[in-house]
Amino acid sequence: MRSNEIKKGIEKTPHRSLLKALGLTDEEISRPLIGVVNSKNDIVPGHMHLDIIAKAVMEGIRTAGGVPLQFPAIGVCDGIAMGHRGMKYSLASRELICDGIEAMAAAHAFDALVLIPNCDKIVPGMLMAAARINIPTIVISGGPMLSVTDSDGRYIDLNSTFEAVGSYKAGIMTEEEVKSIEDTACPTCGSCSGMFTANSMNCLTEAIGMGLGGNGTVPAVYSERIRLAKKAGMKIMMLLEKDIKPRDIMTYDAFINALTVDMALGCSTNSMLHLPAIAYEASVEINLDIANEISSKTPNLCKLAPAGGHHVQDLYLAGGVYAVMKELTKQGLIKTDCMTVTGATIGENISGSEIKNPDVIRSVDNPYSKTGGIAVLRGNICPDGAVVKRSAVHPDMLVRRCTAKVFDSEDEAIAAIYGKQIKAGDCVVIRYEGPRGGPGMREMLSPTSAICGMGLDKSVALLTDGRFSGATRGAAIGHISPEAATGGNIALLRDGDIIEIDIPGGRLNVTLSDEELENRRKSLKIKEPEIKTGYLARYAGLVSSAAQGAVLK
Repeated sequence: MRSNEIKKGIEKTPHRSLLKALGLTDEEISRPLIGVVNSKNDIVPGHMHLDIIAKAVMEGIRTAGGVPLQFPAIGVCDGIAMGHRGMKYSLASRELICDGIEAMAAAHAFDALVLIPNCDKIVPGMLMAAARINIPTIVISGGPMLSVTDSDGRYIDLNSTFEAVGSYKAGIMTEEEVKSIEDTACPTCGSCSGMFTANSMNCLTEAIGMGLGGNGTVPAVYSERIRLAKKAGMKIMMLLEKDIKPRDIMTYDAFINALTVDMALGCSTNSMLHLPAIAYEASVEINLDIANEISSKTPNLCKLAPAGGHHVQDLYLAGGVYAVMKELTKQGLIKTDCMTVTGATIGENISGSEIKNPDVIRSVDNPYSKTGGIAVLRGNICPDGAVVKRSAVHPDMLVRRCTAKVFDSEDEAIAAIYGKQIKAGDCVVIRYEGPRGGPGMREMLSPTSAICGMGLDKSVALLTDGRFSGATRGAAIGHISPEAATGGNIALLRDGDIIEIDIPGGRLNVTLSDEELENRRKSLKIKEPEIKTGYLARYAGLVSSAAQGAVLK
């Protein structure tokens, strides 16, 4: 056992004495020590109930003969952090989570780990740690929030609240109507109910093989979630016995499966940051070009919010992630021989799955589109790439010429949108919000939701070197690389420039010659980051491009 480093032999007498201070008996000390990484806190709705999940996990570990020892991980609520300085810390927290778990696992010589995340950056941060540490590990998330209907019978979610603000600012909705949505949009604990970033990553944890079936879809408030947590606690002991490690599971083929499911589900564009970052820790090379190649041959089978009216609870009832994967095998798109945390292959896991509601999960013969939900664009604005959630773009905006309105921060852009300075045919450009320039690469749900709430999502595009919430819909193109802070061409754009968007063709250009771009570069003055001390300053000095997953190098 790895934990023998802290408990075996006369030399480890002091270590055992400290373990006994925890109340552990000699019998318990002789057993495998399993680290239970609990990101429970009292500020994130997706994490407020994780003490219940952790209790169930520990019961499962004890049932199977292990000794669970719990320690914490931080977690940021992207919704609460949205639209102010706090959002700069969201993506950056992913690396803190990964580093913190590495430090605790190494310092205390755990034999195996059970990771309990739920929301946006916590899931990939924990998966990155699993790949880096590479001891037997399983992920059991907290589950999605339920979505309920409003007074008109429409299902609503957190995104509805952001769009309601835009509708109010446009005079479309009253303050009382906004308050009604505020009171009902987030009715339970759990990760926000659409196919936003948290649920995207929890579902992809199943696809990549690191979570049990149902990890991404069983609702947070269902007792089935507690039973699943107990099973995860028992399974970690099997993984330890068989010495199945994360890098045995998270292989190149497993990432191809995850990207394929990503395209079929129409996941958050943030998956294009997180999957490359997890792969980097697993020493697996994937890039944006691979994503486009997979998207070109993967049908989009689901239209979950924000792309459509279904939510994750509907995906759960329709058969879940496994039913989607089983359907994709009909076109040979899933690598079925990949090992998983069940101790069986993906093919064995999904063999009995079936689509229970073809309105929620379409067949490969009747997809929403023949290509995947995410598209990677290239052009003179983004030679290293940009990302858009194609499945959430109105057909009128897939190919578009529009006029640039340029802003050097999200705050300036929001003020202009709320001030009704943005008109049909405009392209809002928000720069200096990338990983280095932000610093921290803020999500921008506020401006995109304001545009949608004002009814402009069919006529206004938004480009940024920042990123978007998984709840974003419309022609919102993010991750533009290179970013403005490193001298990327987005820094050269000016009001009135003509932007050409061709999402089906994978192109994003400004109608300027190379000579004009070079002339502008001669007078370019790069904006300095406003935060120059503390963690974010260190982060800005080490972070890589969004095209590389914004990992620290």
